[in-house]
Amino acid sequence: MTPDHAFAIVIMAAGKGTRLKSKRPKVLHEIGGKPLVAHVISAAGKIVPAANIYVIIGHQAESVREAVKHTGVNFVLQSPQNGTGHALQCAREQVQHHDHLLVLSGDVPLIREETIRKLRDFHLAQKAAMTILTAEPADPFGYGRVLRASSTSDEVTAIVEQKDLKPKQEKVGEINSGIYAFSSKVLFANIDRLTSNNAQKEFYLTDMAALLVGEKARVVALKAEDSAEILGANTLVELSELDAAMRMRKCRELMANGVSIYKPETCVIDSQVEIGADTIIEPFVQVLGNTHIGSDCRIRSYSVISDSHIENGVTIKPGCVIDQARISAQAILGPYSHLRPGSEIGEGAHIGNFVETKKVRMGKGSKANHLTYLGDAEIGAGVNVGAGTITCNYDGAHKHVTTIEDGAFIGSDSTLVAPVRIGKGAYTAAGSTITDDVPADSLAVGRARQAVKEGWVKARREKKVKTST
Repeated sequence: MTPDHAFAIVIMAAGKGTRLKSKRPKVLHEIGGKPLVAHVISAAGKIVPAANIYVIIGHQAESVREAVKHTGVNFVLQSPQNGTGHALQCAREQVQHHDHLLVLSGDVPLIREETIRKLRDFHLAQKAAMTILTAEPADPFGYGRVLRASSTSDEVTAIVEQKDLKPKQEKVGEINSGIYAFSSKVLFANIDRLTSNNAQKEFYLTDMAALLVGEKARVVALKAEDSAEILGANTLVELSELDAAMRMRKCRELMANGVSIYKPETCVIDSQVEIGADTIIEPFVQVLGNTHIGSDCRIRSYSVISDSHIENGVTIKPGCVIDQARISAQAILGPYSHLRPGSEIGEGAHIGNFVETKKVRMGKGSKANHLTYLGDAEIGAGVNVGAGTITCNYDGAHKHVTTIEDGAFIGSDSTLVAPVRIGKGAYTAAGSTITDDVPADSLAVGRARQAVKEGWVKARREKKVKTST
């Protein structure tokens, strides 16, 4: 392990991303359920503490800061944005006390912790002034090529841009990723020698390689195992391709740990989701945000689960929408249930078809199987809620709580006008409107008395016929 002060990570996140044709900063476009830069920060945070991470911000700086400030990283303002070399010039005062710097791109979200760690360790082992992370994609066209001293050498002699390649150099397939490690002392001793003699009139870190080689400093290269890790996105099409790659990576990771995912290419599973072994995910499921799903669950097709906690052995039938909810073990949900934020469903409870819950605590073994709305309710264990039941929780100004105690039976089409309490073991008759508390073991009937008028229809029909003639 290296001391905390030895390494810092600088993340380039100041660019605009003009080709995305979007008002949003490039690094705030999302894949895998998080902004691009958040993925890079997450990987970097597994290598160094947040206090050693510096995010270079520029275009819409405050939006970027606001989006990731919860991570505890530092921010460096680059204004104006005059290239990657200029970005490190702006960061000099904050980072130069660190012995070494790792420079990452905020729009390269597939970079893995393992690759960053290998780059760090290789840089230290080589005692290099500059280490370049490279890759060998299937089609290197358009990228700067990394030229080594020989095919077996780690040392770099030059980085040559596509337009400057000589015929023999065009056969070189190894490209510059734009991800580097530097000796801080050597970097900042030479960074002011960078020039802006290029079409964009900007200062580029790429040019440091030639400067340092000219100074006889050691510049080396490390090839990434997977070239996809260094891919960025300059268009929305490329962004969607990165998203697909990240989600497939997530599915493969889950399947390697015992999760069955039928047709993973149809599922949308965010990068931070956790799912236990022996759970089955059917086609066309979305599992989003900070969701945890336990083991031995079955999530059936077309369900969408966001920021929720689901314990072991839960069955979620097709078409459920679950948002910021907690589901205890062995519960059964759906089909077509809608659990809104604050829903807590107890062990073995059933929430059935076309049932909506919001801020509800439902006890062990309780059931609401059909066509029901339960909002702002405390429901005990062993309660049966009949079809068509409504908790009337809102009076136009305030929300009120309905309490249903253990073992109560709520008849179909009951309307419970909150605040109201249904006592332990009590019944409400079907079709009742309940406005007063119901004591334990009591029956509440709150409906109009039925009247039958025999012969009324016949008389009406005869009168109608007589009138028409």
